[in-house]
Amino acid sequence: MHRRILAPGALAAASVLLAVPASAAGVSPGAPGIGDPYYPAYGNGGYDVSHYDLRLKYQPATDLLEGTATLLARTTQDLSRFNLDFLLDVSEVRVNGARATFSTSGEHELVVVPRTPLAAGTEATIVVRYAGVPSSKEAYGFTNWQRTPDGAYVAYEPEAAWWWFPSNDHPKDKATYDVSVQVPDGTEAISNGTLQWTNSRAGWTRWYWRSNKPQATYLATLAIGQYEITTGTTESGLPVLNAYSEDLGDSAGAARASVERTGEITDWLAEYFGPYPFNAVGGYVPSGDAWYALETQTRPFYGPNMFLDGSNTSVVVHEMAHQWYGDLVSVANWKDIWINEGFARYAQWLWSEYQNEGTAQELADWVYASHPADDPFWSVRVGDPGPEHLFDLAVYDRGALALHALRTEIGDTDFFRILKGWPQRYAHGNASVADFRHYAEEVTGRSLAGLFDTWLYQPVKPDAPAADPASARSATTPPQRPKSWEDIAATHRAHDH
Repeated sequence: MHRRILAPGALAAASVLLAVPASAAGVSPGAPGIGDPYYPAYGNGGYDVSHYDLRLKYQPATDLLEGTATLLARTTQDLSRFNLDFLLDVSEVRVNGARATFSTSGEHELVVVPRTPLAAGTEATIVVRYAGVPSSKEAYGFTNWQRTPDGAYVAYEPEAAWWWFPSNDHPKDKATYDVSVQVPDGTEAISNGTLQWTNSRAGWTRWYWRSNKPQATYLATLAIGQYEITTGTTESGLPVLNAYSEDLGDSAGAARASVERTGEITDWLAEYFGPYPFNAVGGYVPSGDAWYALETQTRPFYGPNMFLDGSNTSVVVHEMAHQWYGDLVSVANWKDIWINEGFARYAQWLWSEYQNEGTAQELADWVYASHPADDPFWSVRVGDPGPEHLFDLAVYDRGALALHALRTEIGDTDFFRILKGWPQRYAHGNASVADFRHYAEEVTGRSLAGLFDTWLYQPVKPDAPAADPASARSATTPPQRPKSWEDIAATHRAHDH
């Protein structure tokens, strides 16, 4: 996906403002940032969250959101105070049942001081009561809470949580989620995971959602409005829930024709990446004019403009590929974004080949030829692009070219072994570009430093990789099927000629 770029200097300044001395000897405040070099004020130090319980009430007519967030956390240091990332107005904070003092600082920091300091290794229950109009709140000049005629939605990267729940907002701190949302009768509330149940009383309906696997904060989503919901199961038995705004206009049919294939696409991707790692699949399409999609865990967000020109299963492939590459294994820091976007783009190339709409080799050749040597496309160091290029086209397309170069260098057997093994090696955790290179070297028994440096870090157009005729056109049949890659490649060569 693509988003506005923040000013790193402003973030660093916010971080510095909060770095004040501790008030008690031997006990120190948690850091106001988790240590990401691109976004120094994002996330927080001193604790790790294991679970978020969010109990919300939302009035679409006024955009008023009221909530009680209960965070189950464990301290990682002796802690005199800690920060949460949040924007709405807070009325009360409790830590382990006792009222805590709190204040705000910087652009999005809620600073909490427990009644007594917390020792390292303490299990902490943090309760925050709050209310506000999310669309009225800005940080760094923007808001990521989007109003619609019948409600609102929140789905953005690299930050979205600030507008609706207090959090440790960085992919390094994943947690499970229970989200319950009370809305006026006749209004739907969509979130991640499985719908546990709904309950109606006195003109209000409460929707209960559960994500039972670790989930990064930016992957938590909420959509409220008038939605048509469809349900089913995948061929492999996973529950599917999709939701479509009733106000999609001419793109409604194309949206459904695309998103309703999520179950099929998920099962297809599992043949390349291994078993689907979560408890549900689906997607949702709100009203509005969004031109992006996002891999919100188990239930990706699709802006309605993604379907203006007709059905678009390729974007569904992209966001569902992220469930392994981005959600199951998340970035160690935001500079590692190639592991998310380059792999999701390459999944689109594999899907194109599977659909007989262009092979991965043909797409790689086309992308390579489309950018002359003096194109700024080649100046982006996609293995560490900088915050100003975090979602640059090069991160996607040169990122996919890097994977194709790896594939032609090591051959299909090792390449597809890596694609499937990597998500299992770092399941529900975080990893870096360097971790991926080391894993690829472990699988192949070869040094790949030169290849990775050429395709991910050198700001010049590399020489085109030599296509391996035994692997260039072999993705139509997934790697775990019994037919040999050589036979498949031969079949494609015969078909193509």
